[in-house]
Amino acid sequence: MLPISLRQLQVFESVARHLSHSRAASELYLSQPAVSMQIKQAENAIGLPLFEQVGKKLFLTDAGNEMLHYSRSILHLVNEMESVFGEMKGLERGHLNISVVSTANYFMPQLLAKFIHAHPKIQVSLSVANRDAVVKQLSENIADLAIMGQPPEGTDMLAEPFLQNPLVVIAAPAHPLARKKNIQPKQLATETFLLREQGSGTRGVVERFFASHHLALPAHMEMDTNEAIKQSVQAGMGLGIISRHGIELELETKRLVVLGVEHFPIMRHWHIVQRKDKRLSTAAQEFERFLLQESQSAPLG
Repeated sequence: MLPISLRQLQVFESVARHLSHSRAASELYLSQPAVSMQIKQAENAIGLPLFEQVGKKLFLTDAGNEMLHYSRSILHLVNEMESVFGEMKGLERGHLNISVVSTANYFMPQLLAKFIHAHPKIQVSLSVANRDAVVKQLSENIADLAIMGQPPEGTDMLAEPFLQNPLVVIAAPAHPLARKKNIQPKQLATETFLLREQGSGTRGVVERFFASHHLALPAHMEMDTNEAIKQSVQAGMGLGIISRHGIELELETKRLVVLGVEHFPIMRHWHIVQRKDKRLSTAAQEFERFLLQESQSAPLG
């Protein structure tokens, strides 16, 4: 069986509906010989006659009735596909893969909820991971966009700052430093810190802070999540340095306090990161625009 073109299906469906070559030709803006040729080619492709002429009237054969069923189904699917792609262009549909570092997950859900409310037919997938895993998802083209504090180095990524990310020193309310003001960096040198693992963005900021004040990195324990750091600080195991975005609830419930350390908060930025060679979908472009607009109109923190 030879392949049948969409054009042949369209012509056949019109002739079958009107039972007239001339009316189909008028509807499709074709000449009558062109319509007859398309029908003949379709009949040759399936090896069966689709119409029979009785006097001046045209009738569908059994094969024609079967062809009408399938042609309408196929043409319906084609129209549906065109509609879906049209809606995607208009941001009514689409799929968006977002990857965020764990600290950003404290504020991203509320932004995503607002975006989804405005574009309910866009499917959004959110992955929360540590920085190395987020960078890997970008590199492997799994994520369309990523949100992180410290963009990856190199020239194959584009990063755009969109939101301030203040880092603060936190302690349990009962900690001796909790009642002091204007704490100097050298006063922290004898404290124990709960720090993120090597390679995390926050860890790099902490190391640079102490180095800039000619101080060795204090005694510390490494933890792979901010939740572990917060729990350990609450338990009195030491101090932490963390994004203020991640401790709003603990501050409200007075389970943690922010220490008044000189040169803090350290102001960083959250970044929207993407592969330089990736062509963003319309949905991803709209989400990026949304984040930039939201951070300007109602900055968090």
